[in-house]
Amino acid sequence: MDYYGLMIRFKHPFTTAAVAIVWIACALLPAGASAQDNPGGGSELTSSLFYEILLADLSAQNGDSGDAFQLFMDAARKSSTPALYERAMEVALRSRAGDSALEAAQAWAHAFPASPDAQRFVLQILIGLNRLPESVDTIKHQLAALSAVNRVDVIDQLPRIIASANDKKAAVKTLEAALAPELTNTTSGPAAYAAIGTLRLIADEPTAALESAKKGQSLNPTARQPVQLALGLIDPLLPDAEALVLRYLQTTASPEMRMAYVRRLLEIQRYTDASAQITYLTTTNPGYADGWLVRGSLEMEDRASADAAESSLKNYVALKLASAPLAQPTEPTTTDTADDDSDDSDDSADRPSVVTERGLVQAYFLLAQLAEQKQQYDQAQSYLDQIHSPTDTLRLNAQRATILAKQGQLEAGRALIRGTPENDQDAARAKIGAEADLLRDNKQYQAEYDLLKTALQDTPDDTDLQYDLAMAADRLNHEDEMEALLRQVIASKPDYPHAYNALGYSLADRGIRLDEARSLITKALEFSPSDPYIIDSLGWLEFRSGHLQEALKILRGAFQSRRDPEIAAHLGEVLWKLNQPTQAREVWNQGLAVNPDNETLRETLKRLNAL
Repeated sequence: MDYYGLMIRFKHPFTTAAVAIVWIACALLPAGASAQDNPGGGSELTSSLFYEILLADLSAQNGDSGDAFQLFMDAARKSSTPALYERAMEVALRSRAGDSALEAAQAWAHAFPASPDAQRFVLQILIGLNRLPESVDTIKHQLAALSAVNRVDVIDQLPRIIASANDKKAAVKTLEAALAPELTNTTSGPAAYAAIGTLRLIADEPTAALESAKKGQSLNPTARQPVQLALGLIDPLLPDAEALVLRYLQTTASPEMRMAYVRRLLEIQRYTDASAQITYLTTTNPGYADGWLVRGSLEMEDRASADAAESSLKNYVALKLASAPLAQPTEPTTTDTADDDSDDSDDSADRPSVVTERGLVQAYFLLAQLAEQKQQYDQAQSYLDQIHSPTDTLRLNAQRATILAKQGQLEAGRALIRGTPENDQDAARAKIGAEADLLRDNKQYQAEYDLLKTALQDTPDDTDLQYDLAMAADRLNHEDEMEALLRQVIASKPDYPHAYNALGYSLADRGIRLDEARSLITKALEFSPSDPYIIDSLGWLEFRSGHLQEALKILRGAFQSRRDPEIAAHLGEVLWKLNQPTQAREVWNQGLAVNPDNETLRETLKRLNAL
């Protein structure tokens, strides 16, 4: 019997005698039950035991936690039933009787020494009671009962448990003492070093954490745990962390581990390096589906690679469809006002009707965007028709609206977005954002501004709306309003780097208050030091300050990280100013390949007579 399944039938657990009977039925099997049915042991349900459990439950209902605890503990010992030890522990925890909860967990662990749940509860309660020294023996005892391979799984979980301790540095020392016997074992040792390093990182000791990762890899160069720790430590100030990862990847690393490195590179916005790694991954492991999805996503950033992106995404779709059946729809997606001609695609019969798996949903969205860029609107609609995901209804409608706008039906697109159902305030806010994006992309800047202005009047404390309205005001050259709004955002959300960057860039671009611009951009970099767009702002500030060589150095780094047309516009102008027109045009052409319609780049070329 499934206790938790049965409990669903009762709205308020442990409030009726019937629930107590459910407990009894699930905790105790008849004497003839097999060991497979009741691996934790158990005894036949006698009338006296039945009464004791029922009385314990009624005591718990009436708030008499002390009696309930003692009765459940007595019943657990008599019946040798793990569920009753857990119930006693639960009663004690609910009444904030930590020592009693520990007593129950320890009795459970003593009765069933091989139970990982019992051992975990003992450790968690000891940590919660701030009895760190006692947890050392608990961990050692638990690990000693396991094989080296099984110890690794338990060790991997330890940092999350011990990290709840108030004194992080004491927690590190506790874990070091508990795992000392493992540190020479080539199977469990790397996991032990990684666990200690993880806790050191939580205790804000990154250098010490890296040392742990190094020792773990030295013990066994093929172990994954030290590498997983090092991935989170990758930083210009800790170059050895990435070196450790790269050493591991030169061995027989799994595709999943290389993908983890790619994800880390994307997190720190090193897109060029991420692209190189994902290309290597898909070349050496062409059957690894997720690699193709990430590769296609990165290739889409460069419009010159649109055909390559389409090929990568189709590879992903083919691999995923070959490996798993598709979910069938349970309700229609709300797209009633979308173009009804989307079913005319020649190859629609060759594709499945719907998908719900997240990776496939993303792939079809990206394929639709590529088709839209090629003005293949029916094809784009047919890709969107593959998606059945109620959580993506707004995203679907927004992309359909973009297609309508490209066909001269902007108002129909706006109506489609506005007609999307909304269940809460967040959904309503998302609809405003989607409509504002549609207007901005179609250069309807006044309409975008009016929409956001009205929305902000309804929710004047919404910092995201304030920021969006500031950017809309900037597009209309309302500099004073933009600055006032951004200062509101900074005051309300002082850790929001984009607000600092936007204001700093605006001042630098206009060549005014450059000292203040530097302070703002520097502050933005403190929060997001690897963001190529903020680095671009710093480079542009140096250009406006007359520091051409410094600007060139900074902007080259930004453009290497992110092949963005606006960064290309800035880098090219610095090169132009330094009398390097050939190199300038080369950079501009790269930017135009990404987006030939970028306004900043086009304006730069026109202003410099470089078209």
